Amino acid sequence: MSQPSWQPWQDKDKDKDKDESSSPSGLSGSAGGGVPRLWQGGGAQQSWQPYSAPSMLASHADRERAVDVLRAGYGEGRLDKGEFDKRVARAYVARTVDELALIVADLPLGPVPHPAPVTAVPRTFLPAPQPRTNGKAVGAAVCGLLCVPTFGFTGIPAVILGHAARSEMRSTGEGGEGLALTGLVLGWLYTGGWALVLTLLLFVGLASG
Repeated sequence: MSQPSWQPWQDKDKDKDKDESSSPSGLSGSAGGGVPRLWQGGGAQQSWQPYSAPSMLASHADRERAVDVLRAGYGEGRLDKGEFDKRVARAYVARTVDELALIVADLPLGPVPHPAPVTAVPRTFLPAPQPRTNGKAVGAAVCGLLCVPTFGFTGIPAVILGHAARSEMRSTGEGGEGLALTGLVLGWLYTGGWALVLTLLLFVGLASG
């Protein structure tokens, strides 16, 4: 019995050869999963180029700001009429912020300020510096106010601090005259009141004895 001339694996080999010959750039898939083999060409390897983001699109406000800069430059004499008109036209048709930046790159961002001449103010018109408040004057006022809740027990310290503060202020020029007077008045009132009360008690004791 003669064997047939056609065998099933012959068609597989033919299909494999056909795929290898028809695949571009010498790539061929494997029989299992179609994984491509590395290309073994002899061309030069291309370097990887990083992706560069496009410039931001310009808004109407961006164009108006650029035109304002051009108007300021034209008003200062930095641009002539023809150059100014051309740049304004380019600004209104600009698509990106980078284009607007190129249009105004050689101009200042607004009018150049011209500082006014500085004139010294005479010392006569300057406000007088406030003198420093004397610490003893503050203490006298505090002690004088404490005479109310303490029934006058802080009256003597208020009187002492008030007189000392007034003496120092006359020599140093410090402030706090009102505070010292407040401590003196309250201190003398409560001290005089306690002195009157003690005197009356003394007379009553002597009279009854």
